[in-house]
Amino acid sequence: MPNTRFNPQEALVCAMVLMAVADRQMSDAELAMMSRLVQDLPVFSDFHPSGIASVTETCLSLLDRTDGLDRAFTLIRDALPSRLRETAYLLACEVAVADGDAPQEQLQFLQDFRIAMDIDRLIAGAIERAARARYQVI
Repeated sequence: MPNTRFNPQEALVCAMVLMAVADRQMSDAELAMMSRLVQDLPVFSDFHPSGIASVTETCLSLLDRTDGLDRAFTLIRDALPSRLRETAYLLACEVAVADGDAPQEQLQFLQDFRIAMDIDRLIAGAIERAARARYQVI
């Protein structure tokens, strides 16, 4: 595992996986959201959805380590140019809203992830609000 490196798309998928498991369980809605985002977004145009499984396995292996979350954050940050770090944050937010309300563990993860990706608090707030607004129900 020490030689693990992500390409940008794998790093984005890892951000979604980490959000999904922040509350210790990955729901069907979160899995469906990740799959839909990988299929629909231009940033994943040359990434095959079947790659989600191997990235998920790598991310979960990282979390088995004592410093796993910090290591995952470093791998994501190293793989992404700064302009895609906001994209990673947005993808994490999209997964967070997949189940409706985000539990406290996911909110804490978002705060930690924002800090690790060096995303301005106001920008993060705007991204979070946009993700919530997209999935409002009547």
